[in-house]
Parts: sequence; structure tokens; C-alpha cells
Amino acid sequence: MDLAMYRAYYDALADAEASAEVRAVVVTGAGRTFCAGADPALLDALREPETQRELVDGLGYPPHFPLTLKTPIIAAVNGSAAGLGLVHALHADVRFLADHAVLCTAFSRLGLIAETGSAWLLSHLVGAANALDMLLSARKVGAAEAVRMGLAQHVAPAGEVVGMAVDYARQLATACSPTSMAVMKRQVWASLRQTAAEAAEESVALMLESFHRPDFAEAVRAVRERRAPSFAPLRPPDWTTDAKG
Repeated sequence: MDLAMYRAYYDALADAEASAEVRAVVVTGAGRTFCAGADPALLDALREPETQRELVDGLGYPPHFPLTLKTPIIAAVNGSAAGLGLVHALHADVRFLADHAVLCTAFSRLGLIAETGSAWLLSHLVGAANALDMLLSARKVGAAEAVRMGLAQHVAPAGEVVGMAVDYARQLATACSPTSMAVMKRQVWASLRQTAAEAAEESVALMLESFHRPDFAEAVRAVRERRAPSFAPLRPPDWTTDAKG
């Protein structure tokens, strides 16, 4: 991945977030790998101050941009995900791995550090000990071990991983309230800096708000009428995101 592809990926996520028609996003790799990391030419160019400035200031988005989105992001990891490629997989909300997929941080073997917030992500997803194991050794982690760690949620045969991820995303898009999913994403990430009491107090306030939303009324009607609910898209005035800058 070079900087142009990095920027284009975040542009695509921003476009999806801005569309009322998009209720879930599936991200996968083209070809045999999910993403093998930064392009070798980029790694070589990063020794130059101009390229360093472009990486830090020229992307147009904060490094943790995917975590700010209200739209669920599903990663279908169809092959190797290393370095920056692993970071992109970690920024997804749910991960499906092909049974032959291999995950690797790679940073320590390149003389780098845990970039783009990956130390924070790994430590919260799999705990400090597992995060340190993966970061210090840069060893390869297979799909089965990744699921045992909690690094991924589902494993599928290689030819089925994208289809399974799309089916999962379709379930979210057709059966789940976009507003509920957006609020719960925010709750999960906010809870990492809250006490249990603070999280519980906030959840009560959010629950009371949800009772007055159209989605709750629609869900109750659907239960009474024994049909699937039809939830409206997120309303832009209520859910705007200043993604860039």
C-alpha cells in the first residue's frame, strides 16, 4: 500500500459514511492477500522528510479515522495481513479470516514501532501480554490462534470468507437499527476510558433517549405485527461527522 491507496481507502470509507444507503461496509483484499503492508518504495521513501510530512499531514484524516465512523466495518481477511495491512484489519469492528490467513505486525523486523495506534488496538483487543508477544516477535499468527486470542471473530474456508462477511453485513443492514449500531459503537470505544459506574450511568441516559426514537417504535410495531422491522437511515442532522482535518 502506498500513500495514494491509503488516502483512497479512507476517501471510500468517508463516502460510505456520508451515504444514507450504506449501512455496513465490507473490506477485503484484491488477489491472494488482504494487504501485505506498506509498499517497498514507500518504505524506502520514508527516510526523506518530505515523505514523512506527507504521511503525517497529507493524508487528510486522523490515523484512527475508521474508529470514528458510525457505519459498521467488517474485514474479510482473505490472506496475509502484515504491518499496515494488519493495522487496517484491526480498525474494523468485526473480522472474518480465511482459514489460511496469517497476521503479522512486522514492525520490529523493520526497525519500526507499533504504528498508527496498533499498540492501543492490540492491547485492548487481546490484552497487553498477547499484544507484546505479537509486537516484539513479529511472529506469524494463524487464523485459529487469532480467534482464540479474540483478534478475529470468525474463520471461513478461503473461497467463502468474503461471502460470509457480506452475509453478516447484510444481516446488519436489513435487521438492525443504524442508529442503535452507531450509538453502541460509540459506547464500546468510550467505555475504554470510563469506569464501570460511568459507563452504566451513560447507558441509562442513552437507553431513555432510545425509547423516544422512531426505530424503537418501529421495532415494537414489527413485533406486534409479526414482521421484520423497517428502520430508517441515520439522520444527517443528528449524526454528522467531521472526518477530515
